[in-house]
Amino acid sequence: MFNFAAVGKAVIIGETEGFAKIIADAKTDEVLGVHLIGPNVTDLIAEAAVGMTLEVTAWEIGAATHPHPTLSEVIGEAAMAVAGRQINS
Repeated sequence: MFNFAAVGKAVIIGETEGFAKIIADAKTDEVLGVHLIGPNVTDLIAEAAVGMTLEVTAWEIGAATHPHPTLSEVIGEAAMAVAGRQINS
């Protein structure tokens, strides 16, 4: 799980309430589900939907480019948090 409050773009727009949570299989790291609560999440869910269709792993989402400062960083950070590798906190 990763909070919007730690993402620069959320701070810039004054919308820091919310989080992204990625649920992944403990053995395969395949993403099983994504929860998004916060600003513009209806725009962010597309990345998770495509990833789950392609049976992506949390590592693959975390390794993908999430430009700074954007709200999409919350998804990349949540994916890296699955393995305890998030950059911000």
